[in-house]
Amino acid sequence: MTMNLHIRRANPEDAVIAVPLIIDAIGEIASQMTGETDPIAVEQELIGLFKHEDNRHSYLHTFVAEHQNAVIAVMVHYSGVDALTLDNNLITWLSKKGGKPVSIPPEARQNEYYIDTICVHQNYRRQGIGRLFLEFAEEVARDVGYSKIALNVETEKEKAIRLYELVGYQIAEPWEIYGGTFHHMVKEI
Repeated sequence: MTMNLHIRRANPEDAVIAVPLIIDAIGEIASQMTGETDPIAVEQELIGLFKHEDNRHSYLHTFVAEHQNAVIAVMVHYSGVDALTLDNNLITWLSKKGGKPVSIPPEARQNEYYIDTICVHQNYRRQGIGRLFLEFAEEVARDVGYSKIALNVETEKEKAIRLYELVGYQIAEPWEIYGGTFHHMVKEI
């Protein structure tokens, strides 16, 4: 990759650019996480969650990659321990919003640092940005004391699986998230 790229922590103002990329990456899970089915409502609710500090979709857990001062990629990550609190906060928000019991399936083990989402804008894919984000997340995980990093990938995303295996991730076990089948992939760091 020869482009000049800058990775930085997201801020609330990044919401309108970052959220569509997050939705692109997580697909139907966005509806589950917002309690909405209308695409515009899903995006608006995720923008609101992104601007708050107490959930997995918060800007506090998001990094963006910029090229020529434009956000071209997004990555969300946090520890497996933090995931419990972040998801409980999201469950409380969803329950108040919808008035019915909600559950969020765990996506990581407590001893793992978890990469929730990586999405590169379609015009910048296949240029090594995803790999740079993976390296960046590993550095963050090591800095906060984790020796294991994990992610989930849909079983049919063969190109993504190959990339993760190429950089050292191994399929550890099958994982189910909202009825979808995923590979839980782990790397010792």
